[in-house]
Amino acid sequence: MSTVSEEVREQVAENEKTKDPRVAYFSMEIGIDNKIPTYSGGLGVLAGDTLRSCADLEVPIVGVTLLSRLGYFQQKIDGKGQQTEVPVDWKVEEFLEKLPVAATVPIDGRQVKIGVWRYFIEGITGYKLPVYFLDSMIEDNTAADQKLTHSLYGGDRSYRLKQEVILGIGGVRMLDALGYSNIDKYHMNEGHAALLTLQLLKNEVGDAEVVNDQCVFTTHTPVPAGHDKFSRALVEKVLKGFLAKSEADQIFDKGELNMTLLGLRFSTYINGVTKKHGEISRTMFPGYPIFSITNGIHSLFWTCEAFRRLYDKYLKGWRNDPFMLRYARSIPLEEMAEAHAEAKCSLLDYVNRKHDDRMTGDCFTIGFARRSTAYKRATLLFSDIDRLKRIAEKCGPIQLIFAGKAHPKDEEGKKGIREIINIMKDLGPKIKGVYLENYDIDLAKLMVSGVDIWLNTPKRPREASGTSGMKAAVNGVPHFSILDGWWLEGHIEDITGWSIGSPEMSEAKGDDLDREDAEDLYNKLENSVLPTYYRDRDEWSRIMQRAIFINASFFNTHRMVQQYVLSAYFA
Repeated sequence: MSTVSEEVREQVAENEKTKDPRVAYFSMEIGIDNKIPTYSGGLGVLAGDTLRSCADLEVPIVGVTLLSRLGYFQQKIDGKGQQTEVPVDWKVEEFLEKLPVAATVPIDGRQVKIGVWRYFIEGITGYKLPVYFLDSMIEDNTAADQKLTHSLYGGDRSYRLKQEVILGIGGVRMLDALGYSNIDKYHMNEGHAALLTLQLLKNEVGDAEVVNDQCVFTTHTPVPAGHDKFSRALVEKVLKGFLAKSEADQIFDKGELNMTLLGLRFSTYINGVTKKHGEISRTMFPGYPIFSITNGIHSLFWTCEAFRRLYDKYLKGWRNDPFMLRYARSIPLEEMAEAHAEAKCSLLDYVNRKHDDRMTGDCFTIGFARRSTAYKRATLLFSDIDRLKRIAEKCGPIQLIFAGKAHPKDEEGKKGIREIINIMKDLGPKIKGVYLENYDIDLAKLMVSGVDIWLNTPKRPREASGTSGMKAAVNGVPHFSILDGWWLEGHIEDITGWSIGSPEMSEAKGDDLDREDAEDLYNKLENSVLPTYYRDRDEWSRIMQRAIFINASFFNTHRMVQQYVLSAYFA
């Protein structure tokens, strides 16, 4: 297991001046900084925003994640739209501090050593919040074991399960090795960390009631196939010598281990990430008391420099109290338009340097950036190319800026990228389009602040939350989206943005649903969105303003963290 050295005890006492009681936040990925590529997308970015707000609000919490030495991947896209993946080259020691402590985890009947690296997130008040990165690249380990924490979401099912052993069981043991003897709550951000419940059961000598009181579980996935499941044979092989028969009988369901069910069974507080997602989760997992805490974004982190200056001028205190954005209605419309023009210029300068597309600031610009996978329907906008061209001819020119990675094994997602890039080559003089490669935190910051409208077209009800539209809102960019996830809560038609389709539309309609959604998208674009942008710029600025004071003031992680504190952590 682990021992606590006096040196580590002193480091904890001196450097981690946080308050009791304590919370441990476990996430497979955490997006802290673009230079620390231990994230793939929304889940990790949300985790980073959550911990940033915890640091600002001085919530006594520590983060636990995997090191991911090769990151997720860098995306390269050739002229034909073909994606290739390149490992991320980053020097761990330039950003993280190696600590002189180790723990072990049971894998395939042997003990695998794990080390730990530390990073401090510093809040706006100077409060420092530690994040621990677990690392299996230890000399005593076999060559295969050393690579277990290399690739985020890489490898086969066995590799994934072993990573989750390191995160869950190893994370609890590492916190013990670091001297954290006073953790009150273990927050599992998705099911990847659910094996921590088994380690806690051993710590508490099988007292499930005590473990239940210690655990908080957040589910993010409204699609059954999106929940990690492992066969009983694989689990018993990997956890040989650790998993007692009495424990095995408790955790397997229909011959497999469902990591979400494991987290649910041992958690006193469970939540989905929007009101709608909470409803869907209750139907997916009947019998469990699943609440909802709607996601948010870290307002300061995602606000561009132009809008930061504007808020500093008119909304004193907004940096650590995003509710102050409620008073954005006092900001002069012309100054808001100027701030957006500056942000748009920064984005278009980047685009034109990369692609020489000669995009201009006076042209209506649509942004779309998502993980490229079939249910996100990135091609919905191109359902009727001729009609899209006619709309641009009638209402005004359009610029399209798309981005997003496909998982290396998602051939449909890669196909979608190719289709979009090939379509963009034939859009005509009134529509310019570009697909930017390697979507990451830095590029996201440029896009969510620099486009004129943020487009989101997933198949409902698969969007558990969606946070990119929230990032756009804090920069005054309206949302144009399917009524799903957070937009069901933030949407007011023609006020904060526009809807696409009806929330009651059934996914069972298949292609008919796609056609109905595309028809509504085109109608809104032709009759509401573009006419307002090109013919009533003051009204457009008012919509921007309302996106800030209605949406951005609420959909932030400061509010979200306060809800976790009151409902889950210290209730």
